[in-house]
Amino acid sequence: MLRHKTWTLTDITHDTWLDSFATGSDRLNLGHGLEWSVRKRTLHGGLREGVDVIEIDNGALRFAVLPTRGMGLWQGHYRGNFLGWRAPVHGPVHPAFVNQAGRGGLGWLAGFDEWLCRCGLASNGPPGEDAYTDRAGRSRKDILTLHGRIANTPAHHVEVRVNLDAPYEIMVVGQVEESMLFSPRLLLTATYSTIPGSNRVVIHDVIENRGGEPAEAQMLYHCNMGPPFLEGGSRIVAPLRELAPINARAAEGMDTVDTYAAPVAGFPEQVYCYDLAADAHGKTLAMLYNRAADHGLVVRHNRNELPCFTVWKSTGALEDGYVTGLEPATNFPNFRTFERQHGRVLHLPPGGKWQCTWSMEVHDSAAGVAGVLKEIATLQAHAKATLHRSPQPRFSP
Repeated sequence: MLRHKTWTLTDITHDTWLDSFATGSDRLNLGHGLEWSVRKRTLHGGLREGVDVIEIDNGALRFAVLPTRGMGLWQGHYRGNFLGWRAPVHGPVHPAFVNQAGRGGLGWLAGFDEWLCRCGLASNGPPGEDAYTDRAGRSRKDILTLHGRIANTPAHHVEVRVNLDAPYEIMVVGQVEESMLFSPRLLLTATYSTIPGSNRVVIHDVIENRGGEPAEAQMLYHCNMGPPFLEGGSRIVAPLRELAPINARAAEGMDTVDTYAAPVAGFPEQVYCYDLAADAHGKTLAMLYNRAADHGLVVRHNRNELPCFTVWKSTGALEDGYVTGLEPATNFPNFRTFERQHGRVLHLPPGGKWQCTWSMEVHDSAAGVAGVLKEIATLQAHAKATLHRSPQPRFSP
């Protein structure tokens, strides 16, 4: 077992909370030439008042974890390249200022500005009333808001862990509970890990049903990117088995489904559902890369854990949030009733767990992008790609 050192930053059970924290290579020497740091601070002013931020710098890759916002990733940098997007929100926004029921259940958007935002745990997708019969035969009616509650729920336990043996992983672990009386009690344990000098952050999540009855769960990872990776002429590439537009608006863009336009004021969003090809172990990937093919963001996941993949195009004006989303998930972002009918809702018995491990990596060279394109081409060579020009019943209503 690897030796490690752990610092607890938040633990409500023991009334522990640190307003600030810092460690790094200047205090803990892991190896010759390894530069790294972890710092925690609390933001003040405006809508970010009281938001905790943990900033991890592995010497090449920097990213900021938000325990106050469901353990999301606010933004990052890789060797000077910005990771994330410029939302029309002065965030990160404290959940106290987000009325998720507002605007007909779309209030979630008032706090949305992260590089990585989780959508779940009990549900994700559009708002509305979900009427169904549970496994005990009882009639239920749930009023669902956009993309669920987890992104606006603060973590109750947070710790930093550093392995003292090679490869010297730096980790941030947080626990967030989504629960209330007469409703499911779901616990998320989220772990971010990175290795000094690497271009990758690994995400390991566990959802556990802590209640005494079976519970449903869903998870969608909203990975959002803007410039410099997104620009006119950028492309999205992945090994395909099937691809379909989620609705008629998305169908209008099928001729350019794998490319991006420059910012256009008033551009209505387009969403595409992907069934990805994978290797014999279920491993697959997708990449967004720029026009010059020398900057790319790669999402790697296992389709046995995250069988659905969605691409969200929202290429409006820069001032309004020029962004695209690469979204591995347990389901497609349809209303929960539809996803349940298609077997894409998790069912967890009391004490049951679901878990996944996936990663994001950044490339800032033509050679790096070309290497990933070769990986994708190898997977594609073993799968026939079917592109549907209209919405398909198995993907969306």
